[in-house]
Amino acid sequence: MASKVRSAEKRHRQSEERRKRNKAVKSSVRTSAKKFVLLARKKETGEAELALKDMIKKIDSAARKGIIKKNAAARKKSRMQRLYNTLKAAQ
Repeated sequence: MASKVRSAEKRHRQSEERRKRNKAVKSSVRTSAKKFVLLARKKETGEAELALKDMIKKIDSAARKGIIKKNAAARKKSRMQRLYNTLKAAQ
């Protein structure tokens, strides 16, 4: 915990809350990405497309909130979209 200064204690509490919130959002993005990759490896295009849309929505939300940087979000979306495109082309 921070020192005995009340404003420092409050700032510490606020940063802890933000850290937990940001961690939850990042975890959600990783989970949805993992779900999409597994579906893509199983070659289930219908379910993979839905998972891709869900993942893109979560990534955009995280980028908008500043939890991940916009270029990192664009890179993740691009890689997953490329994976989906190769999956579609293989059919």
